[in-house]
Amino acid sequence: MVKSWNVDDVMTGAVLSVDAAASYRDVVDLLIEHRLSAVPVIDAFRHVVGVVSEADLLRKVEYAGDEEPRLFDGRRRRGERRKAMASTVADLMSTPPVVALSGTSIAAAARLMDRENVKRLPVVDDLGRLIGIVSRADLLKAHLRPDEDILADIESDVLRRYVDDEGTRVSAAVVDGVVTLSGRVRRYTSAELAERMSRQVAGVVDVRSAIEYDYDDSQSLGIRMGTVAG
Repeated sequence: MVKSWNVDDVMTGAVLSVDAAASYRDVVDLLIEHRLSAVPVIDAFRHVVGVVSEADLLRKVEYAGDEEPRLFDGRRRRGERRKAMASTVADLMSTPPVVALSGTSIAAAARLMDRENVKRLPVVDDLGRLIGIVSRADLLKAHLRPDEDILADIESDVLRRYVDDEGTRVSAAVVDGVVTLSGRVRRYTSAELAERMSRQVAGVVDVRSAIEYDYDDSQSLGIRMGTVAG
């Protein structure tokens, strides 16, 4: 199995957090001092119960002097006005929190951030306890891996493992995260597997395959010569 990076590989483990009883000013001071845009809110057992962000705090500025609800306010606007009147994190935080479970793949975390429109995710263990935090920038760390490290993984975890005895006839090169596969194998499925598994190696930006094969074993009828073009 190819070792694909997950949130545990790139997250920040030393996480600043607050409890629900913290004051508005406490959170403002914390965010400014540490240059953060949000912090998770935890209970006594380190369960993540919410997240408080700059956006939550700015409601007090946005609605200063105009906090009282109005007759035609929608649900979202009423919620914003309530936050403008809040004095503790319990009334400021956004709930339920959007979190990533330990072991979540980088791709799945990126999709979750995009879907929920958040910039960072608290990472929790299987009991819901906070163990780290991952940001959008953290998810890009996989693509900072040196080419030689990527090549070593492809050779050991893909070519030798999945191409089997044909691995000696396939070679790989990596430049700026782009993998080029070349050589010849007996079966189409071996060539296709080498390309597919190479894409799963952490740090791979793209795979260009020019592996030739002797016959196409993916079809029940016919034999044809060709290459797998990535």
